[in-house]
Amino acid sequence: MASLRTLLALLAALAASSAGAGSHDDGGGGPAAAVLDERAALEMSQAAIGRTLSDHRLTDQGGNALQLGRLAGKPLLISLIYTSCHHTCPMMTRYLARVVEDARDALGEDSFGVLTVGFDTPVDTPERMRTFASMHGVVDPRWVFASADAATMRALTGELGFTFAASPKGFDHLAQTTVVDARGVIYRQVYGETFEPPALIEPLKQLLWGEKAKASSLEGWINGVRLFCTIYDPAAGRYRFDYSIFIGAVIGIGCLGFVAVFVVRLWRQSGRTRQHA
Repeated sequence: MASLRTLLALLAALAASSAGAGSHDDGGGGPAAAVLDERAALEMSQAAIGRTLSDHRLTDQGGNALQLGRLAGKPLLISLIYTSCHHTCPMMTRYLARVVEDARDALGEDSFGVLTVGFDTPVDTPERMRTFASMHGVVDPRWVFASADAATMRALTGELGFTFAASPKGFDHLAQTTVVDARGVIYRQVYGETFEPPALIEPLKQLLWGEKAKASSLEGWINGVRLFCTIYDPAAGRYRFDYSIFIGAVIGIGCLGFVAVFVVRLWRQSGRTRQHA
């Protein structure tokens, strides 16, 4: 319990330092307030974990209709931004792009999807979303930038536990990236314009390999090895497969097997000695 309280306190401090700011002051599609209540926003965000997302109708950056359910079947990262933001949203998107690249290197190119949605519905049109992606160097073909109407945005942000409030400088909001599992269930919330890559990649690892590691098959065994031996190297700032962990585990199992064989042989020899006595 103490560790949970500590985690929530750290998240609150991080969220408080990561509220968004921009230049547009006419919002739509979400709650508006003079001041964002960061503690309440964080509580709402955390309360969304375990919630199943509905099959919302969006429009992608090419102007095509997109049902959210079409992105199911693999883990999905969801971020919410507004395109007239000049600081938080661009920084968050550029940093997320770097972490996504690292995650794809570690977990596989097609292992998860990414969705960025513009919550300022009167302004964040498909054209604006496409321009925003291009301006900030996002070229990942598995990353969708999308818009929605006001009613859909209210429903989507409500399910995601995402709160934003109009302010003189644009909007205040949590810098939030939501990790969704392959069934569309919210699994984790990650906060901040920047964060340590494992905060996002470890949940993806658990979703991709954790459940499969429980299977009593060769694939399950391989995924178990991947889960425990793919580690973050702070010096390199990237994930890598650590063979030493695998080799150490094999050596350890081998030593235990040798000890077991030795004990069994010793027990059998002592039994034969008692019989001849």
